[in-house]
Amino acid sequence: MNATDFHLYIDSADIAQIEACLPHPVIHGVTTNPTLLRRAGVARADVPGLLARCIERGARQVQAQVYSAEADGMLEDALGLLRHFDEGQLVVKIPATRQGLQAGAHLIAQGVPVTWTAVYALEQAHFAAQLGAAYAAPYLGRLNDSGVDGLARIAQMQALVAQAPAPAARTRTRLLVASVRSRDAYLSLLELGVGAITIPPPLFAELMDHPATLEAERGFLADAAAC
Repeated sequence: MNATDFHLYIDSADIAQIEACLPHPVIHGVTTNPTLLRRAGVARADVPGLLARCIERGARQVQAQVYSAEADGMLEDALGLLRHFDEGQLVVKIPATRQGLQAGAHLIAQGVPVTWTAVYALEQAHFAAQLGAAYAAPYLGRLNDSGVDGLARIAQMQALVAQAPAPAARTRTRLLVASVRSRDAYLSLLELGVGAITIPPPLFAELMDHPATLEAERGFLADAAAC
């Protein structure tokens, strides 16, 4: 996967923070999950409206997670979300459990893009690629918190995903790395060649607004005004 295929997501359910980042050409979309929604005070019934607003602000794709633990419930949740969006706009996030793999595979067969999330093990990334997921989402920070070398584990996952043949008529599965807490972590993931990263809005501001560049701009503007 080359650099032009890279997808950068903003990981938030806070519309004010999201709108501080969008629209911007380097941002592919917005990811959410039930924890982010709870922190932002967004009720389940309000999720489609939040995500529709993100698309209005320039997001090319948005991601929302199912609530159920059983495959049938996951599919019901997914269909309830999908009816609010045009084809391909919504990526359905599903935990990479036994039931989640079953539900996700059914959606993929219907042409729905799926992210299997909470990916901690190599075999989970392999299954996601085997089944044709749009994304498999490991958590860098949480892997490190658990005592695992998160970057090394994600490098192994990236190798597995890169080796997997792309299913017919579908794009190759991207790792969508979440729980990215610093600029150094972000740059290290780029060096691994992962296909997608989702970051919180404050980290996006850190990546965009380099103090030396802003200082240089101020100098250029001052000189321009004096001409």
